Amino acid sequence: MSFSFVIPLRRCWRKPWITSLRMLKHFVVASVMCSVLGFSSQCWSSVEFRSERALVVDEATGEVLLDKNASTAAPIASVTKLMTIMVVLDGNQDPDEVLTIERADVDRRESIRTCLPVGSKLPRSAMVTLALLASDNHAAAALARSYEGGRTAFDAAMQQKIADLELTSTTIDEPTGLSPLNAASPQDLVKVLSAAKDYPEIAASTSQASQQLVVNGRERNFKNTNGLVGMPGWDILMSKTGTTLAAGRCLAMRVQSAGRTVLVVLMGAVGKSTRVFDAMNVRRFLSGEEQLSEPIRVASSVRMLGQHRHPSHTRGGAKTRRSA
Repeated sequence: MSFSFVIPLRRCWRKPWITSLRMLKHFVVASVMCSVLGFSSQCWSSVEFRSERALVVDEATGEVLLDKNASTAAPIASVTKLMTIMVVLDGNQDPDEVLTIERADVDRRESIRTCLPVGSKLPRSAMVTLALLASDNHAAAALARSYEGGRTAFDAAMQQKIADLELTSTTIDEPTGLSPLNAASPQDLVKVLSAAKDYPEIAASTSQASQQLVVNGRERNFKNTNGLVGMPGWDILMSKTGTTLAAGRCLAMRVQSAGRTVLVVLMGAVGKSTRVFDAMNVRRFLSGEEQLSEPIRVASSVRMLGQHRHPSHTRGGAKTRRSA
């Protein structure tokens, strides 16, 4: 149930104080009605998503809190890596085995920046971390290639995982998310988030703002592609970003807010600040705060968060845009 409260403005331009009194009157009426009917401030607030698709679900009850085109599938970019890492971890391979990035792991479908140039060596567990936290495509490709039985076995395991999770609108063509054929609906991605919470490695890798890892004998600091992680006011338990030309900017998160745990999926955002803008408004919705009205209001926050600035780590790699 929703209500619309109209503030009469005729002739108010002549007497500004009348406008203030009338606004106060209608605000009080709205507040009283919400209180009497047992609603929170959310009864008159909503989220006008700039993302093409969105879904926010209460994890405990399964209640859909917010929904926009949630049943339709679209490219998901690097959100794919949540599925990739679940399949890799299901394989129960030695986490300490050292893997090497090979030329076969390089996908030039889109110009990207990589943390791991060809020849880099890392334990499988560190490759998992970088595929998730830094969204490194070479790491994800190496993990799939080194899956027991090779890429063919990995692809078969992926299809089985899709069936096991009952993902009815999901297609995974390759492990990184660079393929526009990697697609899913927000409804399916909520299922993916729900399943991924049972993998401690995924939560540990994606709920920290950065991590120090040794690559080729040199310690490096790798930042989370989700700049909201670790910021004041945010309690993000798990997240994954995704960005390609086909997918736009995507974000999947498991978040604690206003006393509940929610699953958030945003897909197809356009523009540098839109993904963060929608995420901020979801949090404001949950806490009953006033919604931001324009993405430009969070532009400075995006720059501060470093949402689209990542360490180069490009020795031997391309200095171009990363698929996040």
